[in-house]
Amino acid sequence: MLWLSEVMMKHHDLESFEQLVQVIKEEAKGNMHFQMDVKPTYPDTPDNWEDRLEAAFS
Repeated sequence: MLWLSEVMMKHHDLESFEQLVQVIKEEAKGNMHFQMDVKPTYPDTPDNWEDRLEAAFS
């Protein structure tokens, strides 16, 4: 299980939502489930952030 909060803590140096999307794509390998337990607080986080992260994970 991949938790968004763990990804964000592990990669605390990320500065944008787009960087987070790339990390989620990398972290998705080897994980079957993704849990979005927090909302990203980056200035460029879009309204459809959940859909975007789910698509990046798939």
